Amino acid sequence: MPSTASLTSNEKGSVSSDVPSTADVSIDERRLLRKLDWRLLPILTLLYLWSFLDRTNIGNAKIAGLTDDLKMVGLQYNICAAVFFVPYCLFEVPSNMVLKKVRPNLWLAFLMLVWGSIMMSMAAVKRYEHLVVARFFLGVAEAGLLPGATFYLSQWYPRRFYAQRMGLFIGANTLAGAFGGLLAFAIQKMDGIRNLQGWSWIFLLEGLVTVVIAVFGFLFLPDYPEKAKFLTSAERAYLVDLLAKDSAGLSKKFEIKFFWQAVGDYNSYLYALVFLTSVIPGYCFALFVPTIIKGLGYSAANAQLMSTPPYIFACLVTVALSRISDKTKMRGPYILGVAIMGIIGYTIWFSTQSAAAGYIAAFFACAGTLPNIALVLSWVGSNTGGDLKRSVVLAMVIGLGNLGGVCSSFVYRPQDKPTYRPGHGTAIGCLCLSFTTVLFMSWNYRRLNAIKAAQIGESKGEMDAFADMGDASPHYRQVSS
Repeated sequence: MPSTASLTSNEKGSVSSDVPSTADVSIDERRLLRKLDWRLLPILTLLYLWSFLDRTNIGNAKIAGLTDDLKMVGLQYNICAAVFFVPYCLFEVPSNMVLKKVRPNLWLAFLMLVWGSIMMSMAAVKRYEHLVVARFFLGVAEAGLLPGATFYLSQWYPRRFYAQRMGLFIGANTLAGAFGGLLAFAIQKMDGIRNLQGWSWIFLLEGLVTVVIAVFGFLFLPDYPEKAKFLTSAERAYLVDLLAKDSAGLSKKFEIKFFWQAVGDYNSYLYALVFLTSVIPGYCFALFVPTIIKGLGYSAANAQLMSTPPYIFACLVTVALSRISDKTKMRGPYILGVAIMGIIGYTIWFSTQSAAAGYIAAFFACAGTLPNIALVLSWVGSNTGGDLKRSVVLAMVIGLGNLGGVCSSFVYRPQDKPTYRPGHGTAIGCLCLSFTTVLFMSWNYRRLNAIKAAQIGESKGEMDAFADMGDASPHYRQVSS
């Protein structure tokens, strides 16, 4: 990789590296990227891993005796799972706007400290209603982490290097599912210690670790590149220049008009639809896979353990496809490929109750849903121009998309066991809709990039003249494929 490579986009929407960056300073770009990776990714990955674990551990607590001890009936468990996502969706945009004004380490650590405390309090609930209230406020606190961290990464990495970092970061999502099953299997063995049930220990110990991680996040997460003390002055100047060229000189100001640009862009809602139709099957898997595997004839303890390998496989797929996505400068084909894998997995579940085939389907279903979280968000981050607009669009996409968490909480109903065909059919329908929407968006971005190419030929304005236009600027090209 040339040390003086900068980033623009060619007329087809791919990210290229044929525009020279600051020529006066010799910087080893690979070394600089490794420096960023080692400083940013471990702590962000840990934050998100524990965030995903905390929001989905109710699935492990369920088969550890939660529903029996709280005497839940009918759809009460589903309501407990769903209520988290209502505030989680509503508070994501406001949280990202606060993040734009507040230091990221302070804001993200504060959110994590709050939800860790709430998680610990859930260990002591005695009534179903109290658990519903705790899950609601857990959603308020967790709302800011994923959109905040996704936007934060986009402020450090040029678009050509963004997807593989998102893959490593979001890979924590899948590892959380694997680790969560193993951790729950071990923790529930503490059932009866100090008169606490196994599910209480799951909430208590995982909440305590969350609080500790929040402290580490505050201490070690750096500010934005302009103030990065772990970089030399030459590296800071080089990185800031590289990012400015990559964004086509778009505005970094905090002005309300950029909020309205985000809200008024129809592509924001298309991205949200793709994310929604990927998230519903993904959350279905995360919330109910122990129950589904148990329904195939395995014991509760074995179901906890057997839910781990599919998550590990999905993590490897996420990291590999994200890296290939950056190498080939494409997003759409890999999102489509993942959706096909998911359709295969859920179709097997829909059509057979064979324990062996059902367990193989778990690998397809997991790797056919969760990797698209990283790929779709990296597509959004690559194609949305202007700092505030990108911040708001990412939060909108994640917020609207995570309404799928509400839907997925009611997809697998007790009366549908052991086949759960309505749930599997819903997941298949969502993945088909996601596939179709991505095809349309890829075609539409190619069309828009062709229009921008013609506009540049007619315009004599420099990049600065289009700084407030966001990604509508003719100098800003979207990744169309």
